[in-house]
Amino acid sequence: MAVLLALAVPRIGAAADRAAVRSAAADAASVFLSARNAAIYRRASVAVVIDTARAIVAARADSVILVRRDLGRGYAVHLVATRDSMAFDARGLGVAAANLSLIARRGRFADTLFVSRLGRLRY
Repeated sequence: MAVLLALAVPRIGAAADRAAVRSAAADAASVFLSARNAAIYRRASVAVVIDTARAIVAARADSVILVRRDLGRGYAVHLVATRDSMAFDARGLGVAAANLSLIARRGRFADTLFVSRLGRLRY
């Protein structure tokens, strides 16, 4: 029994890490999509702010937080981003933005979310 348990525990841990990273990337993508849709609906700029130290992604319109995801607390992942924020204009396009990459990492696994200046998501 101990031998089987010793073989199964690392695989279960790796599967949990992989699932957490994929779910965190999907949650971050939902924040970007919500921000883009809110910018189009409101006909005003909406920004997505990324706090890599606390692993929080939030969409804001002016000083109002529209959507906030605490990925560090929810999935125990660490974030690395090429930029600390991205804004969408009233047409849903990135404002003065180059492409953004957001990497969620836990254990040996990492997943990258790419956001283009056109507002397209790929992960």
